[in-house]
Amino acid sequence: MTGKIVATNKKAYHDYIIEDVLEAGMVLNGAEVKSLRAGKANLRDGYAKIKGEEVFLHNVHISPYSHETQDKTDPMRVRKLLLHRREIRKLIGKVQEKGIALIPLKVYFMGNGKAKLELGLARGKKLYDKRAAIKKKDTDRDMERTLSRYKQSK
Repeated sequence: MTGKIVATNKKAYHDYIIEDVLEAGMVLNGAEVKSLRAGKANLRDGYAKIKGEEVFLHNVHISPYSHETQDKTDPMRVRKLLLHRREIRKLIGKVQEKGIALIPLKVYFMGNGKAKLELGLARGKKLYDKRAAIKKKDTDRDMERTLSRYKQSK
């Protein structure tokens, strides 16, 4: 992945265990692309659904472009994701398992100017998993602090 990161879904890493990551293109109109270039996207409540042999992105908010002259598009509209057929078939098999969801993780632009979406195959975390992750993060931070103090005192 190279290029400018437009939006990330930090909450996804807190609420889900990400098992696999895929890169997908998105079907967008011109005003949505300009709005993405301005960094106006929100992935927080987004998810992807498979309908037939196609994958669609739901609940992702791309704000309307401020200088749009044509009719305004719905910021929460359902957008088609572009994946290879074999990737979609693989996803169909995985999503049929209990507790697996397709969650958008990142929206970014490639070096050639195309907008891409990083889609995560995620399994929901239980409350005790979230608590354990927070506890581990806190202990790691404390260890880093003590190590940096120790190195400074030398």
